[in-house]
Amino acid sequence: MSHRILLLGGVTEALAIARQLGPEHVYSLAGIGRVPQDLTCQVRVGGYGGAEGLAAYLREAGISLLIDATHPYAAQISRNAASAAQAAGIPCWALRRPAWQAQPGDDWREVDDWAGLIEALKPFKRPLFTLGREPLQHLEEIPPEQFWTLRALEACAGNERCEVIGARGPFQIEDERALFERRRIDVLVSKNSGSVATEPKLDVARERGVPVLILKRPVLPVVDREFTSSAQLTTALSDFSVRP
Repeated sequence: MSHRILLLGGVTEALAIARQLGPEHVYSLAGIGRVPQDLTCQVRVGGYGGAEGLAAYLREAGISLLIDATHPYAAQISRNAASAAQAAGIPCWALRRPAWQAQPGDDWREVDDWAGLIEALKPFKRPLFTLGREPLQHLEEIPPEQFWTLRALEACAGNERCEVIGARGPFQIEDERALFERRRIDVLVSKNSGSVATEPKLDVARERGVPVLILKRPVLPVVDREFTSSAQLTTALSDFSVRP
């Protein structure tokens, strides 16, 4: 019996796993960002209609293993994945890269949600947001004494008190230093993604004594197996693929 894998992408490491998959397997993307053109496996773009829709797809497509390699803050997708796999009677594995840990000299302040973040931002004037697109919904709420710099995958319109920069990692420390200097950044706002590609901003904040407001990681569901690297997961896949 041949196994068929559905890989839910969302982090950089997912692409390394997708490159190991043959044409019978499916790499699934939500539709944000670029779709890779150099893969042997099938690529599916778009949602499933929640946990029930995903479970139906798993059954119809004959999927025997679901791999959740979505972003650590995509908690709803992860919950849907675990629930759908259980409903379909197949295992769910997850790639969950470790969170960043504060280093000596860091001034990290963890916040639970947007309301907590806005409260923690009050003493500052020139924040750099690296949360993705979420702050775009709050541009009309920017206090008159603040100017926001917002970095997202794609550039888009801001307003008179917010500029949006479109940029994709990996980021180099020299460029991050220049950005902090040019924008006179006095606080960094970040998710704890654990990504090596976006870590240099934390190094620059440490160098400059700039506080970091960290949005707390959501609690993710229990899965059958959890991995911290794509290499670790790929090794486990080779064992899974030879099972009868």
